[in-house]
Amino acid sequence: MNPPVLTATGLLDPVAAYDRIAPVYASLAKQRRAYLDAVDRLVVAEVPPGSRSLLDVGSGDGARAARIAAAAGVRDLILLEPSGAMRSYCPAHATVWAMRAEDLHGKHGNFDVVTCLWNVLGHILPAAARIQALRHFGRLAAPQGRIFVDVNHRYNARHYGALATAARFLRDRFSPDGANGDVTVAWNLEGRLVSTTGHVFTHREFAGLAQAAGLRIEKQFVVDYASGELRRWSLQGHLLYVLRRL
Repeated sequence: MNPPVLTATGLLDPVAAYDRIAPVYASLAKQRRAYLDAVDRLVVAEVPPGSRSLLDVGSGDGARAARIAAAAGVRDLILLEPSGAMRSYCPAHATVWAMRAEDLHGKHGNFDVVTCLWNVLGHILPAAARIQALRHFGRLAAPQGRIFVDVNHRYNARHYGALATAARFLRDRFSPDGANGDVTVAWNLEGRLVSTTGHVFTHREFAGLAQAAGLRIEKQFVVDYASGELRRWSLQGHLLYVLRRL
């Protein structure tokens, strides 16, 4: 067995971490079912009529993307998943690209729908790599296609708490830095801690990334991370974006 890949901080590389959690990924997703299902319904509602192809980036076990494609009537589904352990759980009939989002420069396509969900973008470091990944999404999307990205919102006070959110806001205000949103993501697997790198976003930050990647925000939704309810104020949830090429 190859040794786990460590980042500069001593944490597992995200792909290595997802290799570890692959056997329990479905149960972890079940814990956030209300949020994930709410995002999926919004995505399906915004899929352009007549869409025939979908690229899902960071698919995990592929079950979620398969449900979205079926609900939207999309026939051709491509799953991008860099974790070998995760790929072993993907549907046998699925077409799977075994690569990271940053490596999409070698791929070509004309997808009606591109999805990158559940803060997959936050596992791509640094910010320059996120911009590159978003550029790939735009390049692979059809001219009238839609790109869907949801991210963990750094100022989601309902989820992170008022004090932590206030501290994050003040840090961003008085000590702005692209790394301010870098966080440790950890799962406790029967007493064994699996930790990796992640990033949580502000709307302003994400809008800057999208613009730099040649994308425009067509719609934005705020989704409660506990209940899946749509919220009016960004402090109340995580952020789902519908994007198009400029």
